[in-house]
Amino acid sequence: MKFIDEYRDPVIAEHLLDAVKARALKIDRQVTIMEVCGSHTYAIGHYGIRKMLPASIRLISGPGCPVCVTAGRDVDTALFLAGRKNVIFTTFGDMLRVPGSGGNSLQKARAQGAQVRVVSSALDAIEIARKHPDREVVFMGIGFETTSPTVASMINACRKGGIRNLSVFSVHKLMPPAIHVLLNDPALAVDGFLCPGHVSTVIGFSSYREITEKGRAAVITGFEPVDILEGIFMLLGQFLSGEYQVENQYSRGVKPEGNTRAQDLMAEVFMPVPSEWRGLGVIDGSGLVLRDTFSTFNALARFDVPVMDSEEIEGCMCGSILRGVATPDECPLFRGACTPQNPIGPCMVSREGTCSTYYRCT
Repeated sequence: MKFIDEYRDPVIAEHLLDAVKARALKIDRQVTIMEVCGSHTYAIGHYGIRKMLPASIRLISGPGCPVCVTAGRDVDTALFLAGRKNVIFTTFGDMLRVPGSGGNSLQKARAQGAQVRVVSSALDAIEIARKHPDREVVFMGIGFETTSPTVASMINACRKGGIRNLSVFSVHKLMPPAIHVLLNDPALAVDGFLCPGHVSTVIGFSSYREITEKGRAAVITGFEPVDILEGIFMLLGQFLSGEYQVENQYSRGVKPEGNTRAQDLMAEVFMPVPSEWRGLGVIDGSGLVLRDTFSTFNALARFDVPVMDSEEIEGCMCGSILRGVATPDECPLFRGACTPQNPIGPCMVSREGTCSTYYRCT
């Protein structure tokens, strides 16, 4: 197939669904498949794929929403930075409503006078810094391997362009260490993973080998309904054969080696460190901070940031949902106190959040 419409073709999708059902009949047990990408979570809900599948195939969502997995401590740090005098705090739109301790948010801080601005890319933060040379501009770097190369590029551009009033608060995270934690979680029995397409365009195949080494199936999948159904079909094939390997359904976007230029750029600017994930705790080597050679662009080095004593969100099960051990319907706040219009937990904020998808699509 060459055109995007073909990946949404209902006839092709119906044939694939029939093939999935036929393979599922040959498996004498229920199988659990986790999608670890927030874009997959949205697409599965938007296209009603979970409802189409036979009962023997159980889909669960993982920690693939970068806004959702941002720890409360990091949200509180963002609020602290946004509240500093002479600071313009820039971030992506989804972060505005993510709750910190006491229900505070960047949106509320902006309403109270903080200079919080939504940007669509890291490069927008450079433009703001150029226009306001007398202000300190802080960019909140958030996302997985897909977005961190663009932030690395922004920092290099600032260094070469002599822009000194821009710094980065990095809460970037790496997906493979999180998958390692999921694989070793005794409360989570996952048979196979739909691996993230966007992340895989950067990191390639090799980072997923631990999945197959531990006897689980792995398929890198695109984001259209035909992509996802074919990915599930391929996973079922591995279950039936007992031969586990990293397969690539998303060959139009992902190469085995990934994007080596982006990898080199990330390695030049960032280094991996332990990082706290909502629901998963602190994971070794799962976060990215600026290397010492770029420390002048590190917001945490530029500002005197205290250690945050953050509070958990009372009654919210977002952490368990991100681990895949609970579904939104099990949360006592879901559809009642917590809605997209009044999100109490971060999983209800972003379009890629599991709770938001369940609310809108089930």
